[in-house]
Amino acid sequence: MDADEAVIRTFVDPAREERLARFLASPADRDRLRQELSHLRELHPSYRQPVPAERQTPEELERLLRTLGAPDRCHLLSEDPELDGLELELRDALDWVLGSGRTTFVSCVPGRLAYFEGKRPGDRYLLERPGPPVETA
Repeated sequence: MDADEAVIRTFVDPAREERLARFLASPADRDRLRQELSHLRELHPSYRQPVPAERQTPEELERLLRTLGAPDRCHLLSEDPELDGLELELRDALDWVLGSGRTTFVSCVPGRLAYFEGKRPGDRYLLERPGPPVETA
């Protein structure tokens, strides 16, 4: 399972998970996946925690994610074609994503730890699933 699939299979609500995962099967469907992400609001309720307003800065988010085990680099799954699929330093990713208005997952530990930035104000969530990281290819 790659990093994108780990994000979708772990953090997207099961009602939407299969639909989005199907778009991962073919590189030709990547545009459709990004289009679907632009409307995504359904995150798995067991693993999402709203980010408090006072922690919604790149500095504070980085600090929070690092205390939970985030490494130096992360993977982006985004509706924005310029960000989608990038591997970036965590701080650089947060600087790009925070406040962008583009639905983006910043995957820190595949299937275990991520940050979600949605389109609407307040759609900012820490995503954490207890347990070992998901194996990625």
